[in-house]
This record gives sequence, structure tokens and C-alpha cells, in this order.
Amino acid sequence: MGTAIAPTRVVSGKPAYERRKPEATALHQVVRDNLRTLYAAAEEGFASPLPGFVRDELEGFIDCGVLARGFAVVACQDCREQKVVGFSCKGRGFCTSCGGRRMTSTAADLVDHVLPDVPLRQLVLTLPFELRARVAYDGELLGAVTRTFVDSVLGWYQRQMRARGVPGGKSGAVTVVQRVNSDLRLSPHLHSLFLDGVFAEDKGGELVFHPLPFLTNDDVGDVLQVARARILALLRRKGVIEDDSVTRDAELADSEPALAALAAASVTGTLPAGPALRRRDPIELRGDTELLHTKALCATEGGFSLHAATTAKAGDAAGREALCKYVLRPPIANERVQLLGDDLVRLVLKRPFSDGTFALDLDPLALLVRLATTVPPPGFHTIRYAGVLAAASKWRARVVPPPPQQAMSRSDDNPDCKTDCATCSPKAKDKPPTHRSGYRPWRELLMRAFKIDIEKCDKCGGRMMLRALVTTAAGIERYLAWLGEPSDPPRLAPARAPPYFKHPAIRRRLGEPVQAELFDAH
Repeated sequence: MGTAIAPTRVVSGKPAYERRKPEATALHQVVRDNLRTLYAAAEEGFASPLPGFVRDELEGFIDCGVLARGFAVVACQDCREQKVVGFSCKGRGFCTSCGGRRMTSTAADLVDHVLPDVPLRQLVLTLPFELRARVAYDGELLGAVTRTFVDSVLGWYQRQMRARGVPGGKSGAVTVVQRVNSDLRLSPHLHSLFLDGVFAEDKGGELVFHPLPFLTNDDVGDVLQVARARILALLRRKGVIEDDSVTRDAELADSEPALAALAAASVTGTLPAGPALRRRDPIELRGDTELLHTKALCATEGGFSLHAATTAKAGDAAGREALCKYVLRPPIANERVQLLGDDLVRLVLKRPFSDGTFALDLDPLALLVRLATTVPPPGFHTIRYAGVLAAASKWRARVVPPPPQQAMSRSDDNPDCKTDCATCSPKAKDKPPTHRSGYRPWRELLMRAFKIDIEKCDKCGGRMMLRALVTTAAGIERYLAWLGEPSDPPRLAPARAPPYFKHPAIRRRLGEPVQAELFDAH
């Protein structure tokens, strides 16, 4: 159990904590109204249920933050003001709250303990459509592709700086695997934060950072062509590409046929993960068979694309943390999902597509299929370190920020303190000198993300303390009745009959007659 990042309100000109109500959001309604239908469709259409890790994620999201499933009580020591905080599901896929907490915590760790205070550059590599479903559930293959790409970029940095008179330089990178695009179609792509230059030893043996002076469109094109050639060679050696076509993932297709089919549909946006009504302006399309520069510091070739225009300067703590949060962001936000009145759900894009599309209108079941593919398999690493930032690098301890000072022990340094406060923590075993990060409490994340001091009462300014964890059914019902809150958890809607979709145009396409006057989406 745990608590999660929550929305805010303003009290006396300062941000204050406000309990989130997930059951009131459109995203929560879409999941609970279509979850059993998705299960029924998978078992009938593919003679196989969805894998357990996907089901656990979807069902956990239904309970995340819902008071009827248990909560913590925080109370003021002076005025007895109370707040209740629902438990989180700790989902790794699409849960907006748990994803927000993980984003804030990991970004803080990267800035405080991993990334040296040097210029950073984000490089985003996107793979061709044909490869996306193939690598989405093969962690070993995606890891090999990631290493090949990162090694190509690190080698390019070494060559560039050697040509500028800095031999023997080494750079480093942190790579985050994002599984989906902004329209939630399955598209594993790499967000890599590179040290924008190299470390090299001076005559005295000290490490000195040498920044890359500039980057051009030709440089980005060179990096893309080298990385693309090496990745394709890797895939051919592994038998993923044969006769210029991508082989199917036989292991996934045999063990999880339902998931394999949903992944293939999610990549292309076809049934059952689509189709979508696109709100767009007409624009002339163009191919990408050659190396093209669609905009500054962005190159595409043969389905691969590389974007390298985003940077963060040394000394810009806020900008560096914002960049880390961007690469770690959850795949969706609650405000991007809107229920429409004609059995459709609108997915608002973070930014319009190049053809002017700013939103997609989907059947609710199609949206749920896309959400299911955001969930990474167990043991699937989504953050990887390379170069001087890798754990095995001999230079890592010399380039990362120094370890934090040990927190004050309440028994040794402040014996009168009997509570867990911001300045005192329970006495723990001494950490090794190489220790850098650890668990960040909820109160620290709230302060870091929203400038909310959860330990300070909004009414009297007194100290807020954890008073209870309410987990039993009787305790939950009694406490929520006293608060005037409903004690019944959200109920899942029963499964719909085939063809399962709600929108009449899709049901017509699949063979079920509907009234002719209803809106024909296609």
C-alpha cells in the first residue's frame, strides 16, 4: 500500500492538498464500464484470457485512490483537522497518479544523485511501425536495440570531441523507454538524456567535462544513419528481420495470443484498438524513404526518426528536473479523456499532429485495448544507464553528484523528538559511501512537485500526523459513514454481448444492424 500524488487547491494564497476522486473521472468510468467486456472479447475472440499482469494492472486501477478500498488518516495535533488519503495501486502502466508519483521520485533521484551538473541533450529515437509490436514485449530484444542506439551516439560524441582535440573522452546517458504515443498507440520509443559532451582526464588525472560546442542537422542525420544501420544489422543477426520483413514473435503469439493480437492492433490503430475519428485539417502527405529533415535537429529515414533539439543547461536545476520529468511522464492524464454523448470517448492529444489532428474519438472498448498495451511485462526494465553513468563504469563515482549527508538520528541527535518529522528520521543502518538514492516519502514528493507541506495544517498551522491506516471492511464503512462518503466501491459493468463495441458504426461494420439515421463514422 502507498499514497500517490494528488491534485491541489489554494488556501490563503498557498497550494494545499486536496484528495483526488478517481471514480469521478472519465478515464475511470471507461475502464470500469468496459473491463469485463474486454475480458469476454479476449476469451471468445482469441480463446485465451489476457495475461495476469495486464489484468492486475487494470483491476488495480479501479481501486487506486478509492476510499472504499482503504485509506490513511492524517490529523492535526492542535485543532484535530483531518485528511483522508486513499491507497495507491503502484501501477506501472497508465495509472495517472502512480505514474505521477514515480515520475516525480525518479526525476528527483536523477537530478540529485545521478546526472552531473553538465549540459544535457535529449535524443528521441522512434522505430518503424513494423518493429513496434515485435519489440514491445521482448525485453531482451528491446534492451539490445537500446544498447546499440546509445553506443552509436556515445561513439559519435567520442569521435566529435577527438576531432576537437579531446582524446579519450567518455560520455554517458540515461534512457527511458516510453511504450505508447500520445494517441496511446503501441510504439516503444527511446527518450535518452545524454551528457552533451565528454569527460576526459587532464594532465593531473582530474576529470574535466568538455561540452559539445554545437549540433547541426547534418550531425543528427549522421547519428541516425549510423544507429539505423547498426540496429538493422542487429535485428538480422537475431533473425528478427528475414528477407526484408519482420518475423512474428512466436513465443508471445503462442503463450499470449490475445495480448499479441491486441498489440498488433494497437500499433496500427485498427480493430479492436480503433478505428478512430480524427479531428484534423487536410495536408499533403510525403514519404520518408530518404533521409529527411522535417524540422530543426530532427531527421527521418526508412521509418526511423531521431529528434535532438531539446536541451538543458548546466546550473539550471529547474530545467534539468523538468526535462527528466518529461522523459518519465505517464502515458495519459485524466483531463485528456472526455466522454461524448454518442457512445464515443475523446482522447485529446498533448499537441496536434503534423496533419492538424488535435483529438481522436474512439469507441470506449478501443481505448481500453490501447490502455492494456501500455502495461510493461514483469521484469521489463524501462530505465537504462550507459557510459560513465552505468553501474560498472570506473568513472561513475567520479562524475555523479556526491552522496547526501546522513539524516539526523532521533535517538542520538534529538532524543526529545518522538515523531517522524522532516528533520529527524528513524535510526537506520549506515549507508555505504556509494549509496545515492532511496525511497522518497510522500510528503517530500508533494513538496517537490506542488510546494505542499502535508505536515502543516491548513487551518491552524499545527503539525499533521499519521493517525491510522483503515483497512478492515467494518472500519472503512464506519469511518466513511461519519465522513458522509459512500462506502461501496465502484462496480464493474457487466460484459456486453458480441460484437462488444458500443458505437453503432463499428457494430454495423461487424455485422450487427443499427438504425440508419445514426451517425456513420466512416
